[in-house]
Amino acid sequence: MTLLLQLFVLAALIILVYTIVRYLRSPLRKLEQAQNDNQYFLYDDREHVRKNLFLTYKGAMFEGEKHVGSTDRSFEVVRISVRPKRTDKLEGLEYDDFMFIEKEIKDHYPHASIDWKSPVNELMKKRK
Repeated sequence: MTLLLQLFVLAALIILVYTIVRYLRSPLRKLEQAQNDNQYFLYDDREHVRKNLFLTYKGAMFEGEKHVGSTDRSFEVVRISVRPKRTDKLEGLEYDDFMFIEKEIKDHYPHASIDWKSPVNELMKKRK
């Protein structure tokens, strides 16, 4: 009986440790933490192009919708539509901040053009 109880406690501890490690390694948790800390973080599942990418920069969260098309050699992500999740979090961001975000996205998807959605689109058009 005590052996059965010890096995049960051991199994419970293994499950608990596994759950904690899985939580700490979660990219969505890291994304949320980076947003709270006003840091840059890009969450993207490159294996699944249908899944949107999420990034946070200086407390603002952005969502990017990937569009696949053909390039000279293969089918790749050719356009990414980026929109802010909450426009009130854009306060304080400048043109150079959006250029940094574009550069980071281009590092991951060199063939993609970045299409900003409103209200960022208006700022980008004024500066270009």
